[in-house]
Amino acid sequence: MSASEYKYILRIAGKDIDGSKKVIVALSQVKGIGYNIAQVLLYSLNINPNIRVGFLTDKELSDIEVAIRNPSKSGVPGWYLNRRKDTDTGSDQHIITSDLDFAISNDIDREKTVMSWRGYRHMFGLRVRGQCTRTTGRRGGAVGVKKLSKPTAASPAIGTSVSSAASTPKTPTGGVAATPTKTGKSAEGSG
Repeated sequence: MSASEYKYILRIAGKDIDGSKKVIVALSQVKGIGYNIAQVLLYSLNINPNIRVGFLTDKELSDIEVAIRNPSKSGVPGWYLNRRKDTDTGSDQHIITSDLDFAISNDIDREKTVMSWRGYRHMFGLRVRGQCTRTTGRRGGAVGVKKLSKPTAASPAIGTSVSSAASTPKTPTGGVAATPTKTGKSAEGSG
């Protein structure tokens, strides 16, 4: 193909694609088409996945568009499709671009209205697919030990011992008062 027939920007399935990219990479940029299904589509259409998109002919581009719209008719196996046994129609489909976002939001809303377990998890913003949530997926501030403020001069801090001299009772003359024992006699006069 000559340089005059090279296309710098193409539009595939509503997405602008750079012409210098490989076909398989360019197709996987469309939302709803991954690398694997792009490879299967190109294999079923007999298009080399390593050529640049800008060198594709108009017939090859139209074949790719038709295959993306209805991959099951192009020879793609049913288990490659992203919407098998659709709840509304019951058929196997492959949904791309904004239709995919719309279908996913409808599925989530349906689960919320029937009050399924997945619906509850979606409502409260929790993990839906059975992941552990004890340590990961936390939101909000850190939870831990609350620190106490520094003690003031008037009151001793909690957990500190007060000196024994300050805790011994004093007599009016300044001497140390006798401490009573368990028997009721004072410790000083027992001699």
